[in-house]
Amino acid sequence: MTAIFRGMDRATLDAAYDNTKAVADVDSFRNRWNETSAKVRAQPNAKLDLRYGERPRAMLDYFPGQPGAPLFMFIHGGYWQRNEKERFAFTALGPNAHGINVAVPGYTLAPEARLTDIVNEMRQALTYLTDRAGELGFDRKRLLIGGWSAGGHLTAAVADHPAVAGGLPISGIFELEPIALGVLNDKLQLSADEIARLSPLRNLKDRSPPLELFVGGDELPELKRQSQEYTAAAQARGLPARMTLLPGHHHFSILDELQSPDGALTKAIRDMIAGLR
Repeated sequence: MTAIFRGMDRATLDAAYDNTKAVADVDSFRNRWNETSAKVRAQPNAKLDLRYGERPRAMLDYFPGQPGAPLFMFIHGGYWQRNEKERFAFTALGPNAHGINVAVPGYTLAPEARLTDIVNEMRQALTYLTDRAGELGFDRKRLLIGGWSAGGHLTAAVADHPAVAGGLPISGIFELEPIALGVLNDKLQLSADEIARLSPLRNLKDRSPPLELFVGGDELPELKRQSQEYTAAAQARGLPARMTLLPGHHHFSILDELQSPDGALTKAIRDMIAGLR
């Protein structure tokens, strides 16, 4: 048993980031997401599979709220190697209930794409949306992004895009070193350069849009630590970042707070929009 990260050996480190094994009824969440998302995507006003990039998965779904209202772009998780946008249409329900437009992009998964490529695709999606704000019907000056798990990482990684007015990283990854040392790297094959360049914790800028981080109180300790350390580092630089721990939520149930019109994550989006000038 050789310690490779914060006193953990390889098996312990793998378990420290295995959100699926940490939640006994994970399939019930996935099944509910699939069923609800299918209904959301079947709505007559949904704009599906809008192509923002060249690769097959470089498409996004757009769920209109009110014309001229803000836009929230939600980035799905799956450790950059699993899942698809179709499963996460349910995240539009909370914001849509308040007239907020929602976009849910897909992206190319590892190993077909390097993490550098995935980050670039999210930048492409943001540019695509802002270039078509008039056509799609949202206020380009009030574009928020958010994402869950790997999507939380991608949110922080592209928050410096000029279109972004604020971000909502949910249960995110902000330091890639432990990912590179475990089983998750089998498909990612992170290079030393990518770890350095794409770890948001190592690349804090002098300026940043407001970031509201959320993590569940019942999540794995490493997930909580990642958000806590990123928030502390950002605040130490004087950046507008804040973290909220949601008691009683694990890595999957936390998204209930985005599906619900009265959920904590939906409220955070509304509060962030209200603070925009």
